Amino acid sequence: MDIKKLPKTEFAASIAQVAGERGVEVQDILDIIEESLITAFKRDQKEHGVVIDEATEFEVELSPESGSFAILEKRGNKSVNVTPPGFGRIAAQTAFQVLKQGLSQIQHEKLINDYKKRIGTLIKGTIVRIDQYKYTVDLDNKIEAYCPKDESVYQENMSLSDRKLFLIKSITQDDTGKKDIILSRKDSEFIKQLFTREVPEVGDRSVTIERVARIPGERTKIAVFSTKSGIDPVGSCIGQKGTRIQAVLSELPQSEKVDVIAFSKNQDQFIANALSPAENVKVLSIKNNIAVVEVAESDLALAIGGGGENVRLAGLLTSLDIKVQGAK
Repeated sequence: MDIKKLPKTEFAASIAQVAGERGVEVQDILDIIEESLITAFKRDQKEHGVVIDEATEFEVELSPESGSFAILEKRGNKSVNVTPPGFGRIAAQTAFQVLKQGLSQIQHEKLINDYKKRIGTLIKGTIVRIDQYKYTVDLDNKIEAYCPKDESVYQENMSLSDRKLFLIKSITQDDTGKKDIILSRKDSEFIKQLFTREVPEVGDRSVTIERVARIPGERTKIAVFSTKSGIDPVGSCIGQKGTRIQAVLSELPQSEKVDVIAFSKNQDQFIANALSPAENVKVLSIKNNIAVVEVAESDLALAIGGGGENVRLAGLLTSLDIKVQGAK
């Protein structure tokens, strides 16, 4: 179809229809058409042996109503019409190709911007490709995102067609300008968002998650606090018969456990809580970010944990280097 000769109503209606179907602005389509006409013009001139200086500037005079156009070459303060005779059909063929590509780019950019607003939230996706560096995840047949291997949990085996929850972590851009959605299951924010999803009190902020310390795939400690009297923050996160914490655990690797503890503004109390399940923790001193604590010999193994895991997480949670010793 020769877009130079499209009837007024047909051209305008066609542009409006495409814009509506693709969810893009009419002006975006017109911009792509103008770009495609210049591309087609340069290709046509090259095929006819005409050499165009790279510094030469062109613009398109395009009627958004009728579709009629002219290729203009900028010469000083003037623009000269250089549209070749019979150029319309050639231009239409090129315009269709460029328009198809351009619309895909616009749609991709629009989707990227939509997901950019959702950074820090959870989304479900299906794993469609796996290589040594990343998992490629289809987000409900709209767009593909990537979960780098270093944003996945080492202990978790994910396979093709698995449908998983991911944290939308960031939007990256490479040297060519291509933007990608980066996902994570390893980030501590993933844990926070799981509790936000499963615990209404966290969702409405009557319970806040103050701190998270995580060894992905092994163990996590979260410190929670109630902003309203009468609400038990730990109980809210655990749920009746453990239903809420189980819902969280179901989205994590089977090897990962989660401890929910009460946050306290009293540093000694917070350290004691962080060393749970050990009881009767006594803080002897806190100096230069080192806390020395004492526990009963019967609780020493619990306080330290297998391989020092419990005391290490408690240290991360409290931002202290915790030294545990048995009671004398």
